[in-house]
Amino acid sequence: MEKCEGIVLRASNYRESDKIVVLYTREFGKIGMVARGAKKGQSRLAAVTQPFTQGSYTFFGNKGLVTLQQGDLIHNFSDIQTDIFLTAYAAYTCELLDKATEERKPNGYLYELVFQILKDIDEGYDAQILVHIFEMKMLNVLGLYPVMDKCAICGATSGHFDFSTHADGLVCHRCFEKDPYRLHLPENVVKLLRLFYIFKLDRLGDINVKPETKALLEKTIDTYYEEKTGLFLKSKRFLRDMSKWDDVLRKKDDD
Repeated sequence: MEKCEGIVLRASNYRESDKIVVLYTREFGKIGMVARGAKKGQSRLAAVTQPFTQGSYTFFGNKGLVTLQQGDLIHNFSDIQTDIFLTAYAAYTCELLDKATEERKPNGYLYELVFQILKDIDEGYDAQILVHIFEMKMLNVLGLYPVMDKCAICGATSGHFDFSTHADGLVCHRCFEKDPYRLHLPENVVKLLRLFYIFKLDRLGDINVKPETKALLEKTIDTYYEEKTGLFLKSKRFLRDMSKWDDVLRKKDDD
């Protein structure tokens, strides 16, 4: 029998009354578990196998799908659970972590990172910005190391900078003409990209980013992910469409 602390990344129905849940755990990394009877409302496993739930889990088995024996709730991120927009950001965060990691490869930093992202989303910080921070910090996990502390072409550490997927990082003003693929970003967007990549999330303060800046951040990070990772996540497509629904819902509220 093994014990772990984990966060449910996803859950799916299995047989008549069971679930298969995938957790990211502090002790074991990503692990899949069969939760027998968890689909039944009265099951003691029902609450602790909901997506975005943090709990303490006991299981048996050491390879493949293990069997969940017991779970105790630690945190259920209640605002995420009841808000469709927050749920969408949380779902993307969890799907990205799921797709980027292999089973049974523990990483305490990643566990703490995804917990902090979900906690901050749940507490009302800007979910879109938090997701962009998470995306930048997941690059190394995906085997990507963009040059964010100097010019990727000449190595200069001072000057005006842009970002280039072709050069795989920052490009200084001296090298602009050498890279026709640079993205022509305003300096404040470049600074935020660098900040998101290097700073520690526990230093996060109030976030106040203009909508036009958010749009450029999203476009840049999406472009980099599409060109470098090969990941095409359903939850990301959902997020791209969500702003349209938000506008419709806000209009209905105003009426």
